[in-house]
Amino acid sequence: MAASIPIAPRYHSAIRTVLVLAYVAGTIGLHMPFLADYFRPLSPFTLISSLVVLMLYHADWRPSFCLYLIVALLVGYLVEVVGVHTSLIFGEYAYGQGLGAKIWDVPPVIGINWLTLSYCCGSVCDQLKVPVWAKVIAASSLMVGLDFFIEPVAVSLDFWTWFGQPIPIKNYVGWWLVSASLFSLWYTLPFRKENRLAKWLLTLQFFFFAMHNLLMHFR
Repeated sequence: MAASIPIAPRYHSAIRTVLVLAYVAGTIGLHMPFLADYFRPLSPFTLISSLVVLMLYHADWRPSFCLYLIVALLVGYLVEVVGVHTSLIFGEYAYGQGLGAKIWDVPPVIGINWLTLSYCCGSVCDQLKVPVWAKVIAASSLMVGLDFFIEPVAVSLDFWTWFGQPIPIKNYVGWWLVSASLFSLWYTLPFRKENRLAKWLLTLQFFFFAMHNLLMHFR
């Protein structure tokens, strides 16, 4: 089986520090009027670079893992295409300009977001000493928990819009069901799930969106 690119232990703390600084800077910059216009276009780059760094720490590049990468990217993107054009999966919503260029009214980078979040949640929940079905439930619920923090921020940053309507329960149910489908595949395919960066990146995602919600509350 193929291994990850060797990363010397002395670089681990530096990589984590850079990620922390990047997410903290993004949190602050997006809430300062004179900096927001400079930070907002960096959102797609942050999603892509986070996935690249995460993949550098992945330790098992066998075909089954590559299959998951492809499926997660395609499912993550295509389910949003169907969702936007039919309103059947998540409710009635549309993407704005915050996540960059769009194809079929959906930014392709959203597939990267689904892959990154599912990888991190799947890796973290794999450490639980419970049956696979319980890991699927836990990881899917963790994804929805994060989406609870994401939604208000996404609207504020013009990632997507609910056209002024409250975020529907259907959205969270849809997130859970799509996530459960991905995690069923994730835990079924034979590849190593551990990644020392996954919990750090997931923590930063929660921090980023939780802080945005807090700052929006006091603004």
